[in-house]
Order: sequence, then C-alpha cells, then structure tokens
Amino acid sequence: MENSPVALRLSTLFLRTLREDPVDAEVDSHKLLLRAGYIRRAAPGIYTWLPLGLRVLRKVENIVREEMNAIGAQEVQFPALLPKEPYEQTNRWLEYGDGLFRLQDRKGADYLLAPTHEEMFTLLVKDLYSSYKDLPLSLYQIQNKYRDEARPRAGLLRGREFIMKDSYSFDIDDAGLEASYQAHRGAYLRIFERLGLEIIPVAATAGAMGGSRSEEFLHPVAIGEDTFVRSAGGYAANVEAVTTVVPEDIDFSNAPAARVIDTPDTPTIDTLVAAANQLAPRAEGEWTAADTLKNVVLAIDLPTGERQIVVVALPGDREVDLKRIEANIGVHLAIGGEVGVEAAGEADLKKNPGLIKGYIGPGLSLDAAVLGAEASTKLLFLVDPRVVSGTSWITGANEDGKHVFGLVAGRDFTWDGTIEAAQVRAGDPAPDGSGPLEAARGIEMGHIFALGRKYAEALDLKVLDQNGKLAVVTMGSYGVGVTRAVAALAESNHDDKGLIWPSNVAPADVHVVAVGRGEEIFGAAAQLTADLEAAGLEVIYDDRPKVSPGVKFGDAELIGVPTILAVGRGLVDGVVEIKNRATGVAENVAVAEAVQYILDNR
Repeated sequence: MENSPVALRLSTLFLRTLREDPVDAEVDSHKLLLRAGYIRRAAPGIYTWLPLGLRVLRKVENIVREEMNAIGAQEVQFPALLPKEPYEQTNRWLEYGDGLFRLQDRKGADYLLAPTHEEMFTLLVKDLYSSYKDLPLSLYQIQNKYRDEARPRAGLLRGREFIMKDSYSFDIDDAGLEASYQAHRGAYLRIFERLGLEIIPVAATAGAMGGSRSEEFLHPVAIGEDTFVRSAGGYAANVEAVTTVVPEDIDFSNAPAARVIDTPDTPTIDTLVAAANQLAPRAEGEWTAADTLKNVVLAIDLPTGERQIVVVALPGDREVDLKRIEANIGVHLAIGGEVGVEAAGEADLKKNPGLIKGYIGPGLSLDAAVLGAEASTKLLFLVDPRVVSGTSWITGANEDGKHVFGLVAGRDFTWDGTIEAAQVRAGDPAPDGSGPLEAARGIEMGHIFALGRKYAEALDLKVLDQNGKLAVVTMGSYGVGVTRAVAALAESNHDDKGLIWPSNVAPADVHVVAVGRGEEIFGAAAQLTADLEAAGLEVIYDDRPKVSPGVKFGDAELIGVPTILAVGRGLVDGVVEIKNRATGVAENVAVAEAVQYILDNR
C-alpha cells in the first residue's frame, strides 16, 4: 500500500461471510468470492466490490500498470459514457448489434456505454499528433467496460460491467507495429507470470476487431468458455482459428456419373448410411458417414437487423461448430461486425421452399429459380475445406426421399467459398504438421491484435512521414481482463475450505486470530498485529470478542490470506500457531520469533 499498513479489524470491517453457497452461483470462483465477502451482486452480470475484493483488484491493477509502464506505455483515462458519432464513423454503432448499451440524453442525443475504446484512442492521437517524429506511441487505460451480455454467467467471468486494461500502439509502418506487438506480448507474459496464472498463448481470429494477426492468452481450466487445441509439437490455437489440413485435389476424369437413388425415410446421416449399404453396396467396403455430404441451413442475424440464409456443406461425420462459423462468416458476407448464427427454423425454410429438409443437396438447385418466388437471390453456398475438387459424395438430391450417389465436387457442383465450419476433434492433425491435436478449455485472460490501419483510415488518422507526405498510422490493440483475472485467480487457488490467494494479490499478508476470551490473548494478538504492521506487512486481525474459535478459523480459511497466526492456549507456553494456508502445515513458534518467522517464510 502507499503508506504504512493499517490492520483490518474484523470487528469493524465491512464484511459478512456466508456459510452456504449462493443459489445463483455456478462456478467455484463465483461461490467463494460471494461467500468470503469480496463482491456482492447488484444486478445480473453487475457486481459491487467490497473492501477485501477491492484490495485484491487494486493489486492486480498495479501489476498490470507496472508492466505496461515498463514498456514505455503511458496511462490515460477516457470516459465510459461516449457519443455515438465516432462509432458511426467506424460502423460499429450498428456492427455491435444488441451487445451495445445505447442511451439518449435529455436532448435526444445518442450515447453509448463503451464496450471498448478504439475510436477514442484514435481520435485523441489525431487531435494531438501530426508527425512521424511523434511515433511510436503506446497509450493505455484501466477502465470499466460495458457489454449487454444475453446470458451473464459465472460471476466476474462473464458480466455486463467489467474492468479491462486496454492499450493501443501507434506506428508509422508495419515494422514499428511488429515491434509494438512484441513488446506488449512480452509484457502480457510477465503480467501473468507475476499473477501466478498458467497461460497459453494461442492463435486466434480477429473477429469484429479486424487486423492481420491476433493471439489470445488462455488460462487452462475446466470451466473455461474458450475451447483451444494444442499439439505436442507446440502448435496452439483457439478452435475458431484452427485451419483444416486441406487434402489434395483428386483426378475425376474416370469417375462414374452421379446417379439418383430413391432413399425414402432417410432424413438423417445415420438413416442414409444404413440405406446406402442396403440399396447400393460397394465392393471397397461399407459406406460410412464420412462418405456423405450434409448440407446445413443456417440463419445469420446481421448487425443491420437483416436475417440471411446460408447453406454450409461438410462431411457427414462432422458436426457444425456455430462459434467457428460466427468467427469466419464475416468475410463471405462482406461485413465487419459481430453476427448471430443459428440453425434455420421452420419459418426460414418456408421462405425457401426449394430447400427440402433432410434431402438438401448442392448445385444449381440452390438458385432462386428453384427455391421459389420469395428467394430473391441465389443462396450463399459454402463448403468445408475437406470438400475439394474430385471428392465424391452421397448427398441430397433436393427431392423428398431421394439422394445422389457419386456427386463429384468440381464436376457436378461448385461453391461460393470455403469456411471453417466443422468441430475440431481430438486427433485431427495440427495445420503446421506438429502432430495430432488435443483439446482443452480455458479462460481468455488477454487478447492482442495487429489492427493495422482499419480504425486509422476510418477516422482519418494520418501524420507526415519522412518525405513530408501524409501517411495513415498503423495500430495495435491489446486487452487484459482485470476483473476476470481476479476470478481466474480465485478459480485456480482454492480448496474445500475457501480461497488461497497468491501472496502478491492477497488482501493481506497475515490473518491474526485471537482464539479465547482472556485479556492476555487479545493483548498478545494486538501486539503481534502491531509488530507485523511495523515490519511492513498487511494484516487482518480477527478481534471479535464473542465469536467462537470454529467460526474464526472458518472465516480465516474462507478469506484465504496466505498466513494464519493463531493466538490461543499456547500463549501460556510462550508460543503461537502459524499456519501456511496453501500447504496446511502449522507450526508452534515462540511469540518473540513469530514476526521474523513469517518474514522468513513468505
């Protein structure tokens, strides 16, 4: 802390611990942060920080701040309430869709609660800088952000209000951007090392942010919302960013002609495979789901409010991954914002009567002439990268109860583009040839982007270059979830009794517990508290006079300070008990040696 430590006394500390898990808490970090009195729910996805929680939060912020300052980044602070106009210039007023909190002032002017601040950083630099001599520049803030999550969950891990460190680099050329990107990447690795969080940097998609390069920093934990894959050879990527190993094209010059076979009552892959083996057995072995091509009809909710139907074809032994499609569909729709993707419903299919559910196939049947009067344009038809020229498939014939056998890609049908749409499976080959992939889950703790010139061009951020000509500045964007880091630390540092904070983020260094009713016990505990403070340690002192030892020890273990010092019956023998919260090891130590013992064993 800034000045000499002052002990937190539980008799006056604004704290109430809970014995039972709150009914709305789903994950361990959420349960324990509520039970131990670190946070309180104010509304769905919105939390109040209490004194203990705020101490942990500030320590996390300070670690982030120190490492950002160490790479020469300079701290600023923007408002959270922002005008609409800059976000209109970058089209994100619409592209953010329902995730944006929009509001109006008394005069009817539009504002938003910022989900992120790219526009404001860009405009600030544009306002103050005009020459390449002013660059490179890195600015950052630690600020509240707001996103209207449809389903806030897991406490601090997915909320509507959260604290993030966001920073932005400004360079005159791509070489400068690469240097800034690497400086931030190194700072992030040091931040997470200091926090004691295991982190795996993985390749990621740029999504709505845009840019040429993107990496996520994931903390591997079972309750994580992000699925990622890695190989023994060192490849690691978010599943949304995994690229399929594309097979070679196949010579189809001698391939037999496709034929349509009656396959009644076969609307699923399983029923189709069974019928294929009965109706059209082949000498080279039984048909499997991998020989079929399923055509999935998806409804895409665009940021503009429109709903677009897209057909995606993939091998029948693969399942669609909607999150991968969300991350990769934008380039095919020529949009930059976030989209919602779901399986098309009955209402969507009725508007496209040519799509025969269970028997949809690729080809000319996807044009408007066949689809019906309500389909004004040809449907967008995308395929999985495994669908390459010369591959032969069993697929729908676009007639009820009929399938086509031997439909050859590139000969019998074409497509509008390829898309990474299928679920990534354990055992799939890594795209860099480093071995089979294994899957895991993680919490996204940070994300960095080589943004390039997207926002600078939209907001006309230019400076004079070495030749006196105007040049568009190139940018990087870098985010760390600060409140999310608190939750991740709680999620990975606890036992069945409570939290176990790492020493550098704990709300205090020592939790002194006075166990008993005698004045000597409380006097000795108070003196040890003062001595610990004098030694520069932060102390929580449980000085409550009429609380049982069981409750005091239960609270100490729930709160999770690294060292618990108990003053009790051993005082008559001149000793106190000092317990390491992480290991559970307790030792009796002479009162006169207690402070030094704690200093030596931190």
